[in-house]
Amino acid sequence: MPHWQNWSGRLASKPDQLSFIYSEQQAAALARACTTSGSSLRAVGSGHSHAELVVDGDVIADLQALSGIISADIDSGTVWVGGGTKIFTLGPALHRHGLALPNQGDIDQQSISGVTATGTHGTGASLQNLSSRVIGARIALANGDIVECSAEHNSELWQASRLHLGAFGLITALQLQCVPAYRLAERSWKLPLQELLADLDGLIADNRHCEFFWHPQTDTADLKVINPTSAAPKYPLGSEGERCSWSYEVLPNHRPHLHTEMEYSVAAAQGPACMQAIQSLLNTTFTDVRWPVEYRTLAADDVWLSTAFARDTVTISVHQDVNLPDEDYYRACEEIFLAFDGRPHWGKTNFLDGTQLEAIHAKWQDWWRVRDSVDPSGTFLNPYLQSIRP
Repeated sequence: MPHWQNWSGRLASKPDQLSFIYSEQQAAALARACTTSGSSLRAVGSGHSHAELVVDGDVIADLQALSGIISADIDSGTVWVGGGTKIFTLGPALHRHGLALPNQGDIDQQSISGVTATGTHGTGASLQNLSSRVIGARIALANGDIVECSAEHNSELWQASRLHLGAFGLITALQLQCVPAYRLAERSWKLPLQELLADLDGLIADNRHCEFFWHPQTDTADLKVINPTSAAPKYPLGSEGERCSWSYEVLPNHRPHLHTEMEYSVAAAQGPACMQAIQSLLNTTFTDVRWPVEYRTLAADDVWLSTAFARDTVTISVHQDVNLPDEDYYRACEEIFLAFDGRPHWGKTNFLDGTQLEAIHAKWQDWWRVRDSVDPSGTFLNPYLQSIRP
């Protein structure tokens, strides 16, 4: 029997079928066959999600063969890429065309359709998540049709599916708005958390990228800032915090330690107070937790299910070793996040039901209306998505 598990090994599934997709036509045929047979169909990327977005699909489709740049328009800075393209391969490929992603997360192992499925992001108060860069998509729908959508054509499908949770169809290709290739210089240093929080507004305003990790049961935070530079790349690349090179070489980091994660987004003005509440929780209740708390920034966007929809945002992430229990800790953190009107990252742990998610997302009903219009039989829904469906 086929077996699938996510990056950490915490989530696993034994689907009836694991299909490797090599063409758009094959993707469409598989979608149609699953709809006819009444089987659920879920796409898998790198399995880096901590949420049950793939678990218990009857059929799992691996689209990593649909990868690479399909076409590039250098003048407009737009590219079509295969839905299975891994982020770590996309950077060098874009660079050969003189282009780059405006931003990316600090993990680059995911597929482009996976990061846009969940609204994955990097850090930067003026920079939006990766879903916001999607200006077009090609989707193999449940009925076997292949449709293309953009702001000008099938616009509601485009708007809803920019952050798609794998629920609209098999994303065979995405059109991305890129920027000219650019270089970045990175530096980091340690300082007391309270001192950092006192200076945080200025640090965020003065740096293109700003983030920090606070280590529980200490007063110490690791601050990192990254800014554009005209300096030539320095090879070999230094360690994290010392690099100077092209954006796709500086932004990602190696994260080998298996863990689980919860991340919530709160309004930017509420970020420091929310961070202090999490710090207090760790200092008084969960004193055995040693994994750091991560603090990043994110610009407002208009993506319907984005955690930064219509508000400038701070994201706060808590972590735990994959082999240790985490539910009590995460539930306590979630209470704090919700008290600050937080929105959970779609690729990480949360315990919310559909009613709670609807209250958080203004476009919840619209997203589901568009989704159901292209997949009325629920071919692309698994038990988790069915459980939160209106």
